[in-house]
Amino acid sequence: MSDRALLGEEINKETESLYKKEKKLGEGTYAVVYLGQHVKTGRTVAIKKIKLGNMRSGLDMSAVREVKALRELQHPNVIELIDVFSHKTNLNLIVIKDKSLVALAHCHRSWILHRDLKPNNFLIASDGQLKLADFGLARDFGDISRNMTSQTVTRWYRAPELLFGAKNYTGAIDIWAMGCIFAELLLRAPYLPGDSDMGQLTTIFSALGTPTEAEWPGMTKLPDYCRPLNALFSAATQDVLDLMGQMLAFDPAKRITAEGALRHAYFTNSPRPTRPAKLPKPARTIAEDSEPRKRPLDDAFDNAEAPIAKRPVDLRISSPA
Repeated sequence: MSDRALLGEEINKETESLYKKEKKLGEGTYAVVYLGQHVKTGRTVAIKKIKLGNMRSGLDMSAVREVKALRELQHPNVIELIDVFSHKTNLNLIVIKDKSLVALAHCHRSWILHRDLKPNNFLIASDGQLKLADFGLARDFGDISRNMTSQTVTRWYRAPELLFGAKNYTGAIDIWAMGCIFAELLLRAPYLPGDSDMGQLTTIFSALGTPTEAEWPGMTKLPDYCRPLNALFSAATQDVLDLMGQMLAFDPAKRITAEGALRHAYFTNSPRPTRPAKLPKPARTIAEDSEPRKRPLDDAFDNAEAPIAKRPVDLRISSPA
């Protein structure tokens, strides 16, 4: 091992010895957060242990991005990165944990997208200070020629352009997530809880209405854009979807008429309709297979019980004594 590597190992061990973990605060898919303390000063800290696995392909990029973002973002409402050390296959970040929009505005001014805003990533200190945390999916933006993944942000807080596969986007995706969080604070429940990407779009459109190209220019050109009919009737041809779409138009004035439907290309395009004489014939007719729907009236009384004999009633009025 080189002298530089030995020095780095010594510095890492020395940094690790400065902190002790006290209890686990929470756990996510890729990290565990502990309450910790600086052994010399007694300062309370949070220790975020990032699970890196065996690191055969190098250091996890999400960990690199988080360290890079926190080094660049120095702000009262953004968690402060104090130290970093590794332990076995884990990377440990030492951080200090209203104003969520203040923190987000600072990120965007610094050309950094958070890309994972949700209630769990806002920490409230004992003095009431709000801190924006978890920059594992953060990355810098501003170069419109560089594509970014659309598979980011927790689904319930994911903007429609990401669900439609947008590769170039701005801080507007973070603002959408903040809007969902804002609604959640008022409702005390998630506002748009979809169970799949397509389900998320359905949930959004049910709550906010279905956008049009006029309201959202460029929407139909996004990589994964699909109309609801296209997704449901994936085997249907374009003329089938067009006719169905015109029949199901929201605006009654724009809905196709019966005469217009009959003139639609669907009825003249291939394949042509089968002639009635060539349609498949059933082995038996309905008349042969069906049972009589009603029994004759006489049959209904075949097993009926005999009527109960009634005692004669004297209808004469007796004369007074």
